Amino acid sequence: MTERATIGPVRSEVADSPFLRACRREPVPYTPVWFMRQAGRSLPEYRAARDGIGMLEACRRPDLVTELTLQPVRRYGVDAAILFSDIVVPLQAAGIDLDIEPGTGPVVASPVRDARAVEALRALEEGAVEPVAQAVRLLVDELGGTPLIGFAGAPFTLASYLVEGGPSRNHERTKALMYGDPGLWSALMDRLAGITAAFLVVQVRAGASAVQLFDSWVGALSEADYRAYVLPHSAAVLATVAKAAEAAGRTVPRIHFGVGTGELLGAMREAGADVLGVDFRVPLDVASGRTGPDVALQGNLDPAALLAPRPALEDRVRAVLDAAHGLPGHVFNLGHGVLPQTDPDALARVVDLVHAAAR
Repeated sequence: MTERATIGPVRSEVADSPFLRACRREPVPYTPVWFMRQAGRSLPEYRAARDGIGMLEACRRPDLVTELTLQPVRRYGVDAAILFSDIVVPLQAAGIDLDIEPGTGPVVASPVRDARAVEALRALEEGAVEPVAQAVRLLVDELGGTPLIGFAGAPFTLASYLVEGGPSRNHERTKALMYGDPGLWSALMDRLAGITAAFLVVQVRAGASAVQLFDSWVGALSEADYRAYVLPHSAAVLATVAKAAEAAGRTVPRIHFGVGTGELLGAMREAGADVLGVDFRVPLDVASGRTGPDVALQGNLDPAALLAPRPALEDRVRAVLDAAHGLPGHVFNLGHGVLPQTDPDALARVVDLVHAAAR
């Protein structure tokens, strides 16, 4: 990855925002809230803007990325924006032949299953993701006092897509490689950790206020397997981001989120994130007991609750806030992403309810 000058300190109004204060486990005037997949198919303006444009093509257009990232901020008044992108963007930029097929997800033309394929994986060059950096810079200017979250896919989840050739229910080929050839697995994860870290560093240097590392599929592992085969590589990514932020003279909170990771929370804490995302299967007070008090928590409304009648939805929101009461830091979010059929008005009600709870 080529070197570029680091940017200056983040704006004071951003640094003092409720979202970043909660990430740092500092007192906040109200619980900050944003939603995973908040820019997506649930918004009619999103569907209109992306009409006829493929996902990966959309991610390469800085003006479109800017518009799609801003849409939920305008509509909902959320406390943070998350960059519109996809976890496979850096893989394609690093030369992997893949595409995102509607209704299926990422599909890899030549799955990575042997030493030759691993050795062929090249490092991510900063110039290959310059459109992403351009979008981040545009967004920092447009967002004013609202923080921007950059993101990337974690090495295990990226490895699963590469090894399986696409989405998988059981990750059988991935686990077979992991168990059967630990040396090759480690080499693959090292390369993916480098790609992921480079992608996040690009976003930090361009001005992202925080980053989130998504490990969508890591909940398929036992704690022992997570510690042996995944933890060192996720930790390396998060450490690299911390060093890049320090070199820029900034503090950039690092959020780590996985699905089905209730039994992994304690181990995931050891990877070094400042904030742990908790899916909807574990109450936040229980999650805090597993992670300890020196990390903020993010979550964790069940996305399906957004489809329920208003009284039921409000009860669920209050239950999440009650479970988080007294925790050292809490960012309200979903326990996974916004479902496509979600009524945008339901998300607006959640933002209003969370913000009003402090009053």
